[in-house]
Amino acid sequence: MEPAPNGEEPTSWDELYNINLMPSELFLKFRKEIQGFRVGVNLEFYNAPTNDFQTKLVLKPLSPERRWKFAYEPIHQDVRLLSKKIPVTKFLNLQVGIGHNFKLNATGWKWKLTTCLGGDGISRIRNKTTLGLVPGLDFRFGWRADYVLPEITGQVPCCFMNLYLRMLSKALGTDEPLFNMNSGRLQASLDRIETILTHYDLS
Repeated sequence: MEPAPNGEEPTSWDELYNINLMPSELFLKFRKEIQGFRVGVNLEFYNAPTNDFQTKLVLKPLSPERRWKFAYEPIHQDVRLLSKKIPVTKFLNLQVGIGHNFKLNATGWKWKLTTCLGGDGISRIRNKTTLGLVPGLDFRFGWRADYVLPEITGQVPCCFMNLYLRMLSKALGTDEPLFNMNSGRLQASLDRIETILTHYDLS
């Protein structure tokens, strides 16, 4: 690759385009559907940035217009009642709820804004892809991609004489190049793998 114009070391292709397939979160979920409700037990393993383990009990209605979800974490002794995600805009969702921690004996309201897109000069896509192998066994993959699109810029001279002069000045190192290209950047990662086992109520 060509050296950077400001004298810094050139960036390698591995730094510009990097895909990490080692997930930082592994979830094992057991679900049971009983009379219009879904009861779930989650075993959650985290290996980045620190090793951690959590268990979670989840109860939610199965109806499409479900408006709430109950979750309890025995290890942290934290209980939460959350609303469904409320669309604020096309890409922005709001979720509110109330929680209580038995260890701290504290109660408080919680809210969260979520989106699949991000900023700070870098575009972000966050998504979940579900793969159902057989009835009762599903895999869900949570992935993320931070990217900067490639950019090509240039200048168009007014006539051939100007083109000749521009090329000459470029050769002498006295002017900006006629053609610039920014190769962009892509940092993608597989953040989470979920194994979901569901037992359906056939009665």
